[in-house]
Amino acid sequence: MSLNVLITGANRGIGLAFAQQYSAAGHQVYAVCRRASDALKALNNVTVIEGVDVTSIRAAEAIGSELGDTKLDILIQNAGILTRETLDCAPVEDIKQQFNVNALAPLQLTLGLLPHLQSGSKVALITSRMGSLADNTSGGYYGYRMSKAALNAAGVSLACDLKPNGIAVALLHPGFVQTDMVNQAGDISADEAAKRLRQRIQELTLETSGTFWHSNGEVLPW
Repeated sequence: MSLNVLITGANRGIGLAFAQQYSAAGHQVYAVCRRASDALKALNNVTVIEGVDVTSIRAAEAIGSELGDTKLDILIQNAGILTRETLDCAPVEDIKQQFNVNALAPLQLTLGLLPHLQSGSKVALITSRMGSLADNTSGGYYGYRMSKAALNAAGVSLACDLKPNGIAVALLHPGFVQTDMVNQAGDISADEAAKRLRQRIQELTLETSGTFWHSNGEVLPW
């Protein structure tokens, strides 16, 4: 069965890998980004929705106008940013920007795109184990950790609120992935991360909605 899949941050990294894999499997992909890459434009079964700032209050409206009456089977909130604050240097504006992109935008977009979801739809929030309080043994990264913890909190609330509508929500940590965000320093490729995450999304049910998973299937602590 062909699925309608919308992916934010789809022009590179994990988002592009998602688009490539869902496209190759014959699904219809709606690829949201600020500026499309050549690799994204080259894909089949992909409708590129570019020029979208996910933090804008008009983002959902812009995406919705492209979707028309289309219902989404999978909504993947992948867009995110990372800066590296330390005890000696933690610019408040950088922290605010991460909150806007990593936490507020996914919530705002999910709420704005609810008319395009239906019973059986799935929402995947690409978060990070760096948002886990129990797993934080090294400190630092204030904005990223705080914003991902906030995203996790929003995801659990969404799981509760959307369950009566038959919509499941997953909070997914991709692993330490070789992307531009970490200067390619990860231990798995974006392709492998997307493959694992697609499996987690496929396995997601209403009974497991609101769970915080590593892409390898491990349930992570809050």
